[in-house]
Amino acid sequence: MKRSLIAATCLVAVAMSACGSSDSASRSPLTLVVYDSFPMKDTSLNKALASFSASTGIVVNLVSAGDTGTMVSKAVLTSGKPEGDVMWGVDNTLLSRVLTAKVFESYASKELGSVASELTALVPAHDATPVDFGDVCINYDIAWFIAHSLTPPASLADLTKPEYRNLLTVENPATSSTGLAFLLGTIRALGDTSWVDYWKQLRANGVEVVDTWTTAYYTSFSGASGKGSRPIVVSYASSPPAEVIFADPPRTDAPTASVEATCFRQVEFAGVLRGTKRAAEARQLVDFLAGAAFQSEVALNLFVYPARTDVALPEAFTKFSSVAAHPFTMAPDTIATNQQGWIDQWTSTVLR
Repeated sequence: MKRSLIAATCLVAVAMSACGSSDSASRSPLTLVVYDSFPMKDTSLNKALASFSASTGIVVNLVSAGDTGTMVSKAVLTSGKPEGDVMWGVDNTLLSRVLTAKVFESYASKELGSVASELTALVPAHDATPVDFGDVCINYDIAWFIAHSLTPPASLADLTKPEYRNLLTVENPATSSTGLAFLLGTIRALGDTSWVDYWKQLRANGVEVVDTWTTAYYTSFSGASGKGSRPIVVSYASSPPAEVIFADPPRTDAPTASVEATCFRQVEFAGVLRGTKRAAEARQLVDFLAGAAFQSEVALNLFVYPARTDVALPEAFTKFSSVAAHPFTMAPDTIATNQQGWIDQWTSTVLR
């Protein structure tokens, strides 16, 4: 988040040699701009990128541009004169900003036929390529609810009930993309005339607001670290399988669960940065990012779902999470038009 494109260290070369002096590495590399939670080395995702380099001779450097919001801001400021060739990870809450600034050049990837149609419909002019999606949902601590003989919430409406008073932690939508997604979900679910009243009810019911997902999940929430006091949190549908995969000591059951009826869908995109001097190679990389080899690695490395419909999910995902059948969604241009006004209204309603 604090690193700039220019100052990022060891632009990680994922090719036949890393940051070396081989013939491949000595050629001008292709720069893939990513957000700060993208793994920079030593994962199967990086190995997949190395296989792209091995098969094409195109060296790929990974450059972290901070969190998604920071990355997008930099890309908008440098539109047409980019500090990279391809960008990964702009999501649907920020997509219109990128499209308005003409950050990407239009390109219809040859892999689009295998990408879910509801994702490609978000960019009908092919200004960006969908590469993954995730659902932001209410998560709860299973053991806490068993210990307190309380039924977990099953809907957004449940969260306003007296039995859930002082149990919920959410992220501030002005500072957190997770919090913004949850706010958008409540607006989509309740409509322009009712969402403000809903948040007034949450405030009256003792909702806690924190600035980041990390604070919400690892400090306030009881289900992740076991140290927080709040058993309900805004997180992801992929959080329960992550709890199993990273459990130490190992475990075979998820300590948390998500509430499908509360989910808002986030979609992430990659695209060729307008102004790149290596457009042909950049298009090849976008094809690879949307291809089966790379898509098969995103779940266990980024804890998102692949955009392709022909990629099998890891067992932990199929066992401990599910893709929401009817998530809340919103058109990117609607988000762009109303986002700041909604955040301002939320702030005056919840934090005043």
